[in-house]
Order: sequence, then C-alpha cells, then structure tokens
Amino acid sequence: MALLETQGLTKRFGGLTATDDVDLAIEEGERVSVIGPNGAGKTTLINQITRLLDPSEGDIVFKNESILQTEPHEVVQRGISKSFQTASIFPELTVEENAEIAALGAEHGSFRLNFFRHRNRYGGVSEATRRTLEAVSLWEQRDMEASALPYGDKRRLEIGIALASEPDLLLMDEPTAGMSPEETNATVSLIDEVQEDLGLTLVLIEHDMEIVFDFSDRIVVLNRGRVIAEGTPGEIQDDPDVQEAYLGGVEL
Repeated sequence: MALLETQGLTKRFGGLTATDDVDLAIEEGERVSVIGPNGAGKTTLINQITRLLDPSEGDIVFKNESILQTEPHEVVQRGISKSFQTASIFPELTVEENAEIAALGAEHGSFRLNFFRHRNRYGGVSEATRRTLEAVSLWEQRDMEASALPYGDKRRLEIGIALASEPDLLLMDEPTAGMSPEETNATVSLIDEVQEDLGLTLVLIEHDMEIVFDFSDRIVVLNRGRVIAEGTPGEIQDDPDVQEAYLGGVEL
C-alpha cells in the first residue's frame, strides 16, 4: 500500500477548480516532484494534504487511514510535515528555541506559555531539538537570534522546523526560492543528506527543472488542476503534452 494517496481530490473556489479529480499514490521512501505552470494547483494540492484546506470532493489517505477529519496539528503528529514557500520562523527567538517549539508541538500538540522557563523538564524535546539542528548544520548557531541568520540559513532553519516533528512524509514547497546559486546547491545537498539519513518520503514543489530532474524518482505534472502526466524524469522530459503545457512546446 502507498504511504499517501489522494483519491479524486477536488478543490473549488467559487467558479475556479484549483485541483480537479487528482489521484496520487506516494510510496514509502520515494522522492516525488509535483510540477506545472503557475496556477496549476500545486500549492492547493499540498495545502489539502496538510489539512490547511478542506477539499470540495475526494479523500486523502495516509498510512491506510483517511485524514479528512484531521486537524493540521494532528496531521503533523501522525507523521506529515511541510516546509513553506517562504521561511516561516519566529525571528525574535533563537535558532534553538525555534526548533524546540516545533519539537514540543509535534510531541504534545500545544505548550504552556511558561515553556521556556521549564523546558529542562522536556528531555525528549531537547534531544529532538539537537538532532534537528545537527541535521541541518545549525547547531553551532543555536544561540543566535533567528532574524540574524543569512537568508539561506533561515530557509535551512525552516526545513529544520519541519523535520523537528520527525515526520515520515515531508512536503517541500519551493525550498530554494529566493536563494543564490551557492545557497541552492547547499540546500539541495542538505535535502539529499536528510533524506538518506532519515529515510524520509519527500514530495517537492519546485520550478527549477534542473533540481527536479536530479532530485526525483518520479514527477507528477499538473495543469489547470488536473494531472496530465506522471513518470520518471526521462519520461516527463520527452512527453510532448508536458512540453506544450509547461513551456509552450519547447523541449525541457
């Protein structure tokens, strides 16, 4: 059985159908990219999977159970995490505190306002925080205020926050957006290392086709909310429907 399945997933906003009868099956350990033109429905698809949006029709099945009635924080506790298109961090807190909040929220679902005063009571959270920051090479910067990090390191921290819940499935929405070539290369290497070390299943939304073709075991192509192609990078690169929809007929 697939780790994650969407079955006929449809989302309408008034007269606009953002995702249209989308069937997906993500196997454990896979690296899958979801690509398509702007407005194809990629982020809407991810937001339904993470339960930030309710579908108009269809079902979402994770580990053989429907998660349609599941709240976003419960989805995280079940093993699905997401890194966002823009860095979503607490800038006034330290790097370590950012990771601690994510780890505590994943373990307990919420935390008391006096958490930082009594955080030494949460041994498991402290261990998860250290593992997370070491995984994204930010442990040495743990005492820095997050706002002081360079942009690339803020994105690494954001990935670390997503990893702090120790997910089985990590959804990444344009993790290299706004990065320099050097920062992009470092982030792609980080994702490779994390996936290999933790055995994660990864779903990537990314506009950089070089990254997509290098990263993916399988690529799913959306256009106007529908899946128009699915296959290996080689199959997608040679698909005339994808070339027409994505680049106006220009070969990828």
